[in-house]
Amino acid sequence: MMSLSDLELLGLIRDPNSKEKGFRFLVEMYQKRVYGLIRKMVIIHEDADDLTQMTFIKAFKNIHKFQGNSSIFTWLYRIATNESLNFLEKKKKRFFFNIQDHEEVLVNYLNSSSLISGDEIEKKLQKALIGLPDKQRLVFNLKYFEDMGYEDISNITGTSIGALKASYHHAVKKIEIELKDE
Repeated sequence: MMSLSDLELLGLIRDPNSKEKGFRFLVEMYQKRVYGLIRKMVIIHEDADDLTQMTFIKAFKNIHKFQGNSSIFTWLYRIATNESLNFLEKKKKRFFFNIQDHEEVLVNYLNSSSLISGDEIEKKLQKALIGLPDKQRLVFNLKYFEDMGYEDISNITGTSIGALKASYHHAVKKIEIELKDE
């Protein structure tokens, strides 16, 4: 697969003759990373797969609204972030999940799924992340796993840099406590 700049990609997508080809390139370029972000948030593969599809469907329907104030990658991550947070909120409300019950379901999935790879330390970290509030988990995932700067995270989440730093700090402290208790 060839690599395209944002401008080249947008040119292909906005041209009616190459829109589908351009969008296929967009999906090929970013699908794994978008899926990875979503998977870290929702844990369950099938949910992450569905949300990844929804992210790209929304991107396809709304590409005309993309103004270029950020990179396409940042714009896609913002859509994926919103999809993930909305999904988690709806899931909790729809099933009237007690937060501890929901966390227990996800921990059980981590323990039993053949789709979860990694050693025991990685699984312990994932279990600790499940216990974080959704937005703290998101900030931690973007900072720690995606190695993003606070400015990029701010563009994705629409949250101030100060609030992001506080969220990350609180998340790290909670994870440290959780891992010490293991």
